[in-house]
Amino acid sequence: MVKLNMILVAALVACALTVVSARHQARKLFIALQSEQARARALDVEWGQLQLEISTWLMHNRVEEVARDRLKMAIPGPG
Repeated sequence: MVKLNMILVAALVACALTVVSARHQARKLFIALQSEQARARALDVEWGQLQLEISTWLMHNRVEEVARDRLKMAIPGPG
């Protein structure tokens, strides 16, 4: 009977350690997930800013193209 109790206690301790380890791993993974989600949000913001910058540059190039081709304007030389 004592031998059986010792085996059961050992099994219980092993199960408890497994549960603690699994919870710790889950917490670490959750923290990593939150970090990656924050990084994804930051990259989305940066992507939006880059798209705005590109559209601004394209608008400038379009104005320059129309001025040069349709209005026959040119960039003045130095002096």
